[in-house]
Amino acid sequence: MPILKNRSIPKGNAAAVQYAQAILAAVIAIFLRYLLAPFLGTYNPYHTVWLAVVFSAWFCGLWPAIIATIVGALGVWYSLLSPSHAFMRDQTEVFGMVGFLFLASCIIALGESSRRAFFDRSALAAIVDSSDDAIISTNLDGAMTSWNRGAERLFGLTPQEAVGLPITIIIPPDLQQQEARILECMLAGERIDNYETVRVTKTGARVDVSVTMSPVIDPEGRVVGISKIARDIGERKLLELQMSHLAQHDVLTDLPNRALLIDRLTQAIAFARRNSGRLAVLFLDLDGFKHINDSLGHAVGDKLLQAVARRLKQCVRNSDTVSRQGGDEFVILLPEIAHPEDVAISGQKILAALRAPHSVNEYALQITASIGLCTYPEDGSNADALIKNADTAMYQAKEHGSDSYQFFERSMNVRAVQRQSLEGSLRHAVERKEFVLYYQPKVNLKTGVISGAEALIRWMHPEFGLLPPLKFVPIAEDCGLIVPIGEWVMREACKQARAWIDAGLPATPVAVNISSLEFRNKKFIESVGNILRDTGLEPYHLELEVTETVLMQHAASTTSVLEVLHAMGVRIAVDDFGTGYSSLSYLRRFPIDALKLDRSFVHEIAANEDDAIIVSAVISMGNSLGHTVIAEGIETAEQLAFLQIHSCTEGQGYYFARPMLAGQFAKLLETGVMATAVPTECCANLAPRG
Repeated sequence: MPILKNRSIPKGNAAAVQYAQAILAAVIAIFLRYLLAPFLGTYNPYHTVWLAVVFSAWFCGLWPAIIATIVGALGVWYSLLSPSHAFMRDQTEVFGMVGFLFLASCIIALGESSRRAFFDRSALAAIVDSSDDAIISTNLDGAMTSWNRGAERLFGLTPQEAVGLPITIIIPPDLQQQEARILECMLAGERIDNYETVRVTKTGARVDVSVTMSPVIDPEGRVVGISKIARDIGERKLLELQMSHLAQHDVLTDLPNRALLIDRLTQAIAFARRNSGRLAVLFLDLDGFKHINDSLGHAVGDKLLQAVARRLKQCVRNSDTVSRQGGDEFVILLPEIAHPEDVAISGQKILAALRAPHSVNEYALQITASIGLCTYPEDGSNADALIKNADTAMYQAKEHGSDSYQFFERSMNVRAVQRQSLEGSLRHAVERKEFVLYYQPKVNLKTGVISGAEALIRWMHPEFGLLPPLKFVPIAEDCGLIVPIGEWVMREACKQARAWIDAGLPATPVAVNISSLEFRNKKFIESVGNILRDTGLEPYHLELEVTETVLMQHAASTTSVLEVLHAMGVRIAVDDFGTGYSSLSYLRRFPIDALKLDRSFVHEIAANEDDAIIVSAVISMGNSLGHTVIAEGIETAEQLAFLQIHSCTEGQGYYFARPMLAGQFAKLLETGVMATAVPTECCANLAPRG
């Protein structure tokens, strides 16, 4: 044990204990002095002093030892002034030293306790005043009795302004009734921790706070007031709101996400069920969005989605919900509808709004949508069923053509299951070699000579038999399989054309349809070059048919792709010409070789004077620009005669031949002439009048 155990000043109760120990040390020292008297020789009072110092230092520490020294010295001084009688001197020494030591110890202990109490009060006041939290105390009448700087910062009132005022000045009127219940808890001696509520500042602004309240109890155990600690939790509440918003909203468009939609739809169904009402769900998918995203980049695609979201919100009521499911899919909830006709009107309004160009960066993008509609309670009794059925109806709308809506029908579920089955089988069709190409001849309408062939894909499905393109090509486009399938078609067509030439048959250019996804694929040009090199087919024997809509979607990038293909020697034909509603100026800007008149115009030229005028004008324009004009869908002699009279270059259709397998087409090439294409004058009267 060290002699000086404590070098600090003793404080509070610890001081009283140490000074009591000092008295005990002095008494022990006097007792030892008498025991050691025979050995110490002549009496010397200082012996007692030094023994007291040693024992005080040993038991109590430095400060009691110093005090013992001082008091002992005073005791010696007192004993020297006493009578000379040895007994009296010894008694005086004993009682004087003990008395002085006891008195001094008590005085010092009491002084130290008072000083410590004052220090504790000052420190506590400083801590309270420097706290960032608002610390407020009130009496039982609700008047504020203390107010720290934290409260001043939070509520804007100084202590001089706040003390004496009722606590209700910082409590919103709608929450003041809670104070009575709080007072009951305090009077019962209960403590309230982290009570989250709202308070008002001097300016009237509302702030979110967390309040801890404790009763103030006097020495007799009575509750005399309430102590409140209020912490500003505004930033935390704002962060919680932001996190909640992010959890329930789409990050890109800020529309409700699927989770929030399901919640609102479930509530709307419950409300409709209670009130015998109805509601509608619209499932919307953008037509051709993937093409824009792939060709112009995700940044442009994201801005287009944001523009679409704004348009959709403008088309609905405040009580309706527009949500984004992901990708280019949106679901709209229309609660409280009166008639199914109202749903159709909403669908028409949305389609019309989306048709207008969307200004994104330097682009004016045009996009349409396909919408599936279903209603409660007719088409489903819960949220999942309604969304699923609206999704099914949307796919039916796509199959009927873009920019349309379709109401759900029970029979659609059968088709949806079949579609799902086809998509699963489609992924393995190329590997299993289930695809087959058919060829339809193109005929020179002036000479009757076969001038080319269009390659048309068919799917020999192991369960459903031979399927035409309309049954599976849209599915392939939706799931992204059209690119590898299209590459297979081009390679097989080029390989077959090379085989006909190697067999000594007339060289026959082969035409292949190119989808938007293929045309916008970054490796498209490279793929065309590889196929021509691998098959050995001359580039001018390959014709790529691209629709007018695909060409006009992104004119700048289209021009560069077409120029590279043209430089390679590959021919370019505009398929379905006349259906894209675009400017004809591109006919001069793009390196185009042929125009293919859409079959819808050809079909009506004998019966519809307007169509006859359009066809005549297109043929004349194409010839003047040096383009080959090809008419699709020729089925009658009257149609053929009209086209011949107006100098249409080529034609194809059932009138000449249906699509056929490569072997059958080879036999057709052996003659090289289609007898049905012999020029005729029998229908000269079909020329448009005026």
